[in-house]
Amino acid sequence: MRMFAAISILFFVPDFYTSVVNSQETKLTATNNVVVSIAMEAEAAPLIQKLGLEKNDEVLPSQVPFEAYSGTICNDGTKITVVTNGKDSVYNTGVDNVGTVPAALATFLVLQNIPDADILINAGTCGGFGRKGAEIGDVFLTTEVVNHDRRIPIPPFIPYGIGKLKDENIDVTKLAAQHSFKTGICTTGNSLDATPEDRKLMLENDASVKDMEAAAIAWSCKLHDTPFLGVKVVTDIVDGDVPTQDEFMQNLSTAANSLQSAVPKILESLCSKENHTEL
Repeated sequence: MRMFAAISILFFVPDFYTSVVNSQETKLTATNNVVVSIAMEAEAAPLIQKLGLEKNDEVLPSQVPFEAYSGTICNDGTKITVVTNGKDSVYNTGVDNVGTVPAALATFLVLQNIPDADILINAGTCGGFGRKGAEIGDVFLTTEVVNHDRRIPIPPFIPYGIGKLKDENIDVTKLAAQHSFKTGICTTGNSLDATPEDRKLMLENDASVKDMEAAAIAWSCKLHDTPFLGVKVVTDIVDGDVPTQDEFMQNLSTAANSLQSAVPKILESLCSKENHTEL
């Protein structure tokens, strides 16, 4: 989620990747099953409607508020399931479940319940940094994920707190070039705004975009040895002059529509047999 809403897309594919010995890269070979997990329902709705998905009550345990919708894509029977984080009932607010806790749990449960998952794509809205060339509406593919609010000033815990993760399974640069998307590091935290110390760490980590889920989702993927890719649409400029909450709400609907366009493009690229030897 931008700081608010995130779409996670899991690709469950037997032999989805194969190792390339000479380059030590991993290449796509097939795409048969995709899962998309989305924090905010406002972001998920356009994609669910565009893909014509139907509710699926068999993907997740009944105790959690998450919801799933399934169907097929790519004109070849490729299966897709969209999972949203649902609404809060624990604190009796009824708002969307956002932040790292529901993101990590939803991802872990989906990967646990679909053990043949081969890749996860986390897509959603984000804040962008003007100093890194981000503009409202830009689509970024993540090269790495880090945390900016896990400050533990004890030497052995410092790298744990930052939690830097980079997935080498997809050539992000090539994939971004196909669609004129941008690339950069995504920094994650549990607040929509940012403290001075947060901003210092974001600068040190060379972040291009900021959200509230990506690093947590990537962590769950790592536990399952599942490849990860982030797709983020900019709703606000973190280092700009407009208050984050105002700019975010102003651009959320536009960003959701941008995701509706960007995510299918990524899916088509990953489904395309011509791309399997390139990405």
